[in-house]
Amino acid sequence: MPLKSLIRTIPHYPKQGIQFRDITTLLKDPIGFRMVIDAFAQHYATQSIDKIAGIEARGFIVGAALAYKLGIGFVPIRKSGKLPAETIGHDYALEYGADRVEIHTDAISQGERVLLVDDLIATGGTAEAAAALIQKLGGVVAGCAFVINLPDLGGSKRLADSGLTPFSLCEFEGD
Repeated sequence: MPLKSLIRTIPHYPKQGIQFRDITTLLKDPIGFRMVIDAFAQHYATQSIDKIAGIEARGFIVGAALAYKLGIGFVPIRKSGKLPAETIGHDYALEYGADRVEIHTDAISQGERVLLVDDLIATGGTAEAAAALIQKLGGVVAGCAFVINLPDLGGSKRLADSGLTPFSLCEFEGD
């Protein structure tokens, strides 16, 4: 069963011209969701990874399940003001403004190898900011895993050009 067939496209959301790739239809399918976690687990099984960092919000779902499967810890990377303990943050540009992601200062130890996980890579700004947080805490970004890649928006190339290793399970090109 191709994963792409389980991903719903919602035209013109959140604004005109955007084709939103909705993984909730994939997540509700027990076989499809298992395929995602198993595919990531198989891809990363031989790599040295100490923790998984998931980007809010859908990265939490995939990342936590993968951390469980691999038997390692999970770290949330959240939008500004959502984490209760001491945090560090990283601001980044959006096409329509700016945003900020944060992580607890005690989430990652020096030298830990961290796999960054999210549902989708588009322009790469959020993933790049999340990777910067991991590195600020002394962690090593072991890779960046995404269910969906939108290669036409350049995010996977942007990550690769900055020395990170993106991996995705399916691509949607041309929109």
